[in-house]
Amino acid sequence: MTELYADDLALALQIADEADLISLDRFRALDLVVEKKPDRTPVTDADRAVERAIRDRLAAERPDDAILGEEYGSDGDSARQWIIDPIDGTANYLRGVSVWATLISLSVDGVPVVGVVSSPALGRRWWAARGMGAWATDATLDADSPARRLRVSGVARLEDASVSYNSLKGWDEAGRLESLLDLSREVWRTRAYGEMWSYMLVAEGALDLASEFDLQPYDMAALIPVVEEAGGRFTSVDGTPGPWSGNALVTNGLLHDEALALLARREA
Repeated sequence: MTELYADDLALALQIADEADLISLDRFRALDLVVEKKPDRTPVTDADRAVERAIRDRLAAERPDDAILGEEYGSDGDSARQWIIDPIDGTANYLRGVSVWATLISLSVDGVPVVGVVSSPALGRRWWAARGMGAWATDATLDADSPARRLRVSGVARLEDASVSYNSLKGWDEAGRLESLLDLSREVWRTRAYGEMWSYMLVAEGALDLASEFDLQPYDMAALIPVVEEAGGRFTSVDGTPGPWSGNALVTNGLLHDEALALLARREA
């Protein structure tokens, strides 16, 4: 049972290698093409090139599987769906900030079971598959770099917790800024690390809680197996599992119920 998704994970890691080469080649390029999508968010030629390469590989290796990607939408109708964010953190990417990653996930019946988060500019990669643990390496393109097994922190009280909230504007636009302020008054430390990095820091045990609004499934799907296989919990701010609610609350598990109750307090 623990090896059920081993082949899919191996494929996702191979695809991440290919994606990293494309994205790194265009990172900080003087001729990087940047456009605005209809939703006013930025997209670069690198976003599109990475997603096309991933789709081409999946079409060859998993032709019966469905695909959902940020740049080219949804294709296919299968219980097995690959969910892709070619560059999570495009705003960082186009400004030359190293906090961005390619996110690759396999979802089965709506549940993410494989996740790869590859951040070549940081020299980091995180990955997991259901029943196989969560792992990270500090050198994404060095085959000899040893992997580390991930485990969330043992912090059991909010007053001792380190929290990442990503964006004040995001909480404000969701009408939940006061909830964030309530949370900030209860915890030890607040920071806004942003993008996928906050959630990977929870999986590593360096943070205890991360939460964010205005998310899409492709922003979250690859993160879920990593967090959960490391022993954490990943839900919406209202406690719904999965990447389908438009927001996320991720904790080491020990703090989850208390955090949910605190964030709900203003909504009661």
